[in-house]
Amino acid sequence: MTDLDLLENTEQGNDGAPAAVENGVLYLGIDLGTSRTSVTASNGERVTLASYVGYPKDVVSRKLLKKDVLFGDEALQKRLSLNLFRPLSKGVLKFSEQEEADYEGNVKAAKDLIREAIRLAKPRSDELVYAVIGVPAEASINNREAIIEAARESVDSVMLCSEPFSVAYGLDMLDDVLVIDIGAGTTDLCRMHGTMPDESDQLTLDAAGDAVDAKLEEELAANCPEAQFTRQMVKNIKERFGSVSERIDQALVMLPVEGKPTQFDLTDAVRTACHTIVPPIVEGLGKLIATFDPEFQERLKGRVLLAGGGSQIQGLDKAIEAEMRRTLGSGDVIRIEEPMYGGANGALKVAHDMPAAYWESLR
Repeated sequence: MTDLDLLENTEQGNDGAPAAVENGVLYLGIDLGTSRTSVTASNGERVTLASYVGYPKDVVSRKLLKKDVLFGDEALQKRLSLNLFRPLSKGVLKFSEQEEADYEGNVKAAKDLIREAIRLAKPRSDELVYAVIGVPAEASINNREAIIEAARESVDSVMLCSEPFSVAYGLDMLDDVLVIDIGAGTTDLCRMHGTMPDESDQLTLDAAGDAVDAKLEEELAANCPEAQFTRQMVKNIKERFGSVSERIDQALVMLPVEGKPTQFDLTDAVRTACHTIVPPIVEGLGKLIATFDPEFQERLKGRVLLAGGGSQIQGLDKAIEAEMRRTLGSGDVIRIEEPMYGGANGALKVAHDMPAAYWESLR
């Protein structure tokens, strides 16, 4: 079993509180993302790293790097010496039927990434490790199983939950709320109404961080054809200047032109690229609202929770509100305080609240 079928059966003490945490167990909440992986642990450790894994290309790079595998930002910085993997695409393991070797490489990289994330959480050698991993709302059964298999070598027991649900669960916002969880590969939407969400309550969109990067790359190619840049440079520009506000700070960026650093004003390009995800997100919200009990639709519109790394785009909450009011009549959006850890925090809370017998059954 890989989802939260038994969450409502959480063991409780006489006062109604969750049963005490079992000694000798380290609980982990893991947000395994396309761009970044975040972990929160019951021992108080919290860590986030870029979801990149690199292996030395040859004996020369191995001698230079003095490591068999590199992770995160270090892997990105040394990528010219590495076979570099970003093992997740749209929040799930990459798979290409034409290139089975690539899939096998991504599976190995995912296993190593999970192992490194857990190592950074500092488990003791005498502890069992029980982990809840967040996955996109509409991840297929095959993709869920692949992630579970990737985690099994590093944990004693593992289960999955949908990422937007974990955000809401972590904040105790379980009734009359719409969750928007913007990652790099996907944006996940979830309708919470006081019960476990089912498939009809959740929606996964491609309108996310990678889509913004692709659009910004198009804008640069069209408006600055002489400039040289890579997708990683584009991503860095977005993360530095990302905004949909009319009062965006001027985005002045140095890019090489035939090897010479040249300044470009990318203010309009950045704003245009970032805004492209707003209409499809609101359209998705509209679908979840329109298929809900009409008596409670206005309540949902009044509590929209904005989470995920992509939520850090300046002015995004106000832009979604404005689009909701234009197309749906009303809308109020709340940006969560810890966008990088919202999913991991919620997954950790789920891990704590699951009955010990359930964890044992998954071992």
